[in-house]
Amino acid sequence: MRIAMIGTGYVGLVSGACLADFGHEVTCIDKDSKKIEALKNGIMPIWEPGLESLVKANVERGRLNFTTDLAEGVQGAEAVFIAVGTPARRGDGHADLTYVFEAVRELAKVLKGPVVVVTKSTVPVGTGDRITELLAEEGAPAGTTVASNPEFLREGAAIRDFKIPDRIVVGAEDERAREVLREIYRPLFLNQAPLLFTGRRTSELIKYAANAFLAMKISFINEMANLCEAVDADVHDVARGIGLDNRIGPKFLHPGPGYGGSCFPKDTLALLQTAADAGVEQRIVKTVVEVNDDRKASMADRVAKALGGSAKGKRIAILGLAFKQNTDDMRDAPSIPLVTKLLEMGASISAYDPVAAGNARKLLPGAEFAKDAYGAAKDADALVVVTEWDEFRGLDLDRFAKSMRGKLIVDLRNVYNRADAEEAGLSYIGLGRGRID
Repeated sequence: MRIAMIGTGYVGLVSGACLADFGHEVTCIDKDSKKIEALKNGIMPIWEPGLESLVKANVERGRLNFTTDLAEGVQGAEAVFIAVGTPARRGDGHADLTYVFEAVRELAKVLKGPVVVVTKSTVPVGTGDRITELLAEEGAPAGTTVASNPEFLREGAAIRDFKIPDRIVVGAEDERAREVLREIYRPLFLNQAPLLFTGRRTSELIKYAANAFLAMKISFINEMANLCEAVDADVHDVARGIGLDNRIGPKFLHPGPGYGGSCFPKDTLALLQTAADAGVEQRIVKTVVEVNDDRKASMADRVAKALGGSAKGKRIAILGLAFKQNTDDMRDAPSIPLVTKLLEMGASISAYDPVAAGNARKLLPGAEFAKDAYGAAKDADALVVVTEWDEFRGLDLDRFAKSMRGKLIVDLRNVYNRADAEEAGLSYIGLGRGRID
């Protein structure tokens, strides 16, 4: 099937490459000429495991193309996916649909025949209705219809999530749209991926509800970690004890410095605004947002307390800057408020991240950046683990102990074992691993 993908950001590029790998003919479209030229030369705008090889393979096979020309890109397409950004709007938290509506207006003017317009971007309830109105207002060909197909991709595991999904959600109001989406995802039938057809508004809400629920699990286990520290219990055993209950499950029950990234922060805010507009209070989601904001804001104080009450004049090594492992994404990363506040406290920062340092430099101008973890830790008074990169798990703790000026590890991801750290001569503080005095 001939498919067009408007937007070559995280969602658009991964989705386009995977659809091409299914055998579809896909053209990815973006206004950024530099990005398109780079993609044609095999240079990825984002870091995602396996993406570069997947893109190159399908470009070589002639199934994946890139262009800045919208009219050229959608020519002959049966489905046009919209995968542009919907950032949180400043001031009120609403999803900013400027790019979505701009793409729809421009698309309507260049279509030569009816297509199924599919919103892949995360959009509030009712956006599909407004897109339908805009297409009509701008003179789109008769028979053009709109469907919702939200993405559920985890950064760092996006290709696997696309190819082996838990479910595929399609919101449509007509049979033609359902048939086109069914054909697009037919290659996944062998994986027995559940294809859930709903109304368009329901599909739009599913995406927000799913992310809000996962964010709630993260905030819940972070609060349990705080309680464990007060009552001398172990949060990992608590998480395992409740996660073995099939009604709860083990995923997203890992304590940390708070959730970040491109989805959870903005989607929880957007859901709250949708609810406010509808006159329906969402007290649980509101509390989740507040708990997470407080969590991220408190991490610098936690480090300062571990240093005896003050970070002034201390050299602090930060391991990991991206909001999670296997990505270079710094959007709403917990490292940002942590490093920013520690600098304000008078500390000096030496940071290391395997892939996110380039993006982090723009956001953390007061920090120094090391070439590796050992370089970051040299002469440090404290080592703070912020992102759970796999390469951090096997680092030599004895080497840290010899090169650091202080002997303190503050492990905000519980990567290390207290006994191992103490055997190396280090003082260890994790999250929820027993009483913290």
